[in-house]
Amino acid sequence: SVHHRKVQHRGQRGKAVFMQMHLEKEIIPSPLNYIGGKYKLLPQILPLFPKISGTFIDLFCGGCNVGINVNADRVILNDTDENLRYLYNTFKNMDKDVLLKMIEDIIEKYGLSRSDIYGYEHYGCESGKGLGEYNKQPYLKLRENFNEHTNFDYYYYAILYVLIVYSFNNQIRFNSNGKFNLSVGKRDYNTKMQKKLSDFIDRMKEGNFVITSTDFEVFSLDGYGENDFIYADPPYLITCATYNEQGGWNEDKERALYKFLDKANEQGIRFALSNVLRSKGKENAILLKWLEDNPQYRTISLDYNYSNSNYQTKDRSSGSEEVLIVNY
Repeated sequence: SVHHRKVQHRGQRGKAVFMQMHLEKEIIPSPLNYIGGKYKLLPQILPLFPKISGTFIDLFCGGCNVGINVNADRVILNDTDENLRYLYNTFKNMDKDVLLKMIEDIIEKYGLSRSDIYGYEHYGCESGKGLGEYNKQPYLKLRENFNEHTNFDYYYYAILYVLIVYSFNNQIRFNSNGKFNLSVGKRDYNTKMQKKLSDFIDRMKEGNFVITSTDFEVFSLDGYGENDFIYADPPYLITCATYNEQGGWNEDKERALYKFLDKANEQGIRFALSNVLRSKGKENAILLKWLEDNPQYRTISLDYNYSNSNYQTKDRSSGSEEVLIVNY
């Protein structure tokens, strides 16, 4: 059995703290629908973070749902996917009105739908089925042109954003040859997507965000200490996701991450790790062993219903044991 302290997080106190934080900073969603994104868990996760007067390191930032919403003097948004780094830098550095105009011009140039202006009937589609049938050909043309593009400028990343908006589930995925390979999705650049992007750009511009793409194994902890904080939301070893398809995460990486967090702990840096202990009959034995060996780390259970995160999953009955592991 695992001898670590297990804390069930629930009740009014957490809610009250969250509401207090909520007043300080509005919680905004990412403009990307990143697999395993933590937006729904923010009301549970954010109140568990201590006050951070130094740097908040979002080690596997993905869609940035956590990093964009924390209160810290400086936030490092780190992800090994360089496409994310350049995309976020485009949002941060480009003039907002110029970028939004560029996005609209790309949509118009390729003849993709704008349901916010013309509605669904204009495209011969019904809301339930979505706009995929109408958008399929222009989307494939845009995807083809994007994959042939050799000038990695702001325009390239504006096209990437448009692809994400019109892709399956608004996700981002490249194959091993570096080609964007998602199929067309049901939705388009509707008012909800526009608001998500606008709010995200505003937040990026007003905060002190540093965007990096460094593998955690070579991420330097020099100069960090008790005022800083690491949040790690790695790919989950026991759940299958697109980022695991090309062998991107394995047991060696898992062990290396725990070593990295142990080192941070020795340096007095506070951390929080998101993970799952068990999921659909599998358990993360490496994680459970690490927790057994480190009784000083606390495991906090989170309540999350993953049922709508992927509607292709057949078995929804056996949920995941989502946890937050902290060293404070």
